[in-house]
Amino acid sequence: MEKISKQLIDFNNSLLPEMITYKYKFISENLYRFFRGTNHVFYQDLKLTKTLFESPTTWICGDLHLENFGSFKSDNRLVYFDLNDFDEAILAPCCFEVLRTVTSIFVAFDALNIEQKKALNMAQLFLKSYSSLLATGKPNYIEANTAKGIVCDFLIAVAKRKSKLLLRNRTFIKNKKLRLLPDHPKHFGLHKDLKQELTDHIELWLKNDGNSPYNYKILDIVFRLAGTGSVGQKRYLILLKSLNKYGEKYLLLDMKQATKSSLAPFINTNQPVWKNEAERIISIQRMMQNRSPALLSTTIFKDEHYVIAEMQPTEDSLNFKLLNKDYRNMYQVIDDMGMLTASSQLRSSGIRGSAITDELIEFGKNTKWQDSVLKYAIQYALKVKKDYITYLVDYKKGVFKTQINSKPKDGNVFV
Repeated sequence: MEKISKQLIDFNNSLLPEMITYKYKFISENLYRFFRGTNHVFYQDLKLTKTLFESPTTWICGDLHLENFGSFKSDNRLVYFDLNDFDEAILAPCCFEVLRTVTSIFVAFDALNIEQKKALNMAQLFLKSYSSLLATGKPNYIEANTAKGIVCDFLIAVAKRKSKLLLRNRTFIKNKKLRLLPDHPKHFGLHKDLKQELTDHIELWLKNDGNSPYNYKILDIVFRLAGTGSVGQKRYLILLKSLNKYGEKYLLLDMKQATKSSLAPFINTNQPVWKNEAERIISIQRMMQNRSPALLSTTIFKDEHYVIAEMQPTEDSLNFKLLNKDYRNMYQVIDDMGMLTASSQLRSSGIRGSAITDELIEFGKNTKWQDSVLKYAIQYALKVKKDYITYLVDYKKGVFKTQINSKPKDGNVFV
């Protein structure tokens, strides 16, 4: 067994056996998805590197890459384009966030067989946009009225989308009642006892949590398969119906298990004390985003902590393959990403251990560190490719089969 395979097996050992087979399959699909699913390896290697990336301490989402930007409806029901994944969020050198994103650019271009020169142009553009905005000391944001190009198209599509369109591919009618599709590739049935326990729990959450939607009842719950790095954690999709007598209205809620940030063992920065991991995730998310997604909240189910939010369609996240399909318009997107990354750090500056705005301004003005970032990202992208090729060999040999189980025969997840 190769080193990279052992790293993955050791890291994924605590995940659900019923789901881990999907994670290994997903990261075998292409180089970029492998990069997405091995965030812990990236930071483990970064800790071991002799290259120093001294920079102010800020809040980072911890796994920022091209597909962790997306459009969503916020708590004010308007649509924004922003960073959208905070499971790994942590206090760390601000340069780490930039390094991860720039590396993702080189990995994405390699995965699509686009020449490195174009990747370098995009990476330099990201760094220029990031530094320029940071140097102003004033965070910015993107909404429909200010968006351009592909991002504008995203926001317009989300604003026009009706809840019925989201429900259409996820639900069916049974005995004149709407239910979640049991044969959807991302849905798994739950053992009846677990389903009842979840139903009882969410009913109490709806009654008692101030962030929960008002006057809704539960119609159905399934296990939800989504993402890449988080596959194997407990995650549920909940279908709600409004009790308002003036027309039918439905909501889909995502309930995702909150676990410790995979960066924690590799970050030397002292962290605040959080009540639990779910509080860490949504607290940092609210600090870094201009507006947070609708219904963002937490809950404790069977002594485990979860983040709850209104489900956001995965198609509203940027697909890295757009680099190949629409390379010219991607310039505007990368420029936006650099601006948003800097904005998230400025927005959360001076809070619970983060550097103050003046420090970030000075870092933005001093661009000497950018060459080190580019050099490391280029070299590390080659390492990712080497690890991916090695992983595929072990994957095809069946090295990971001892850790995985197939889907339960009756279709139900016993967790």
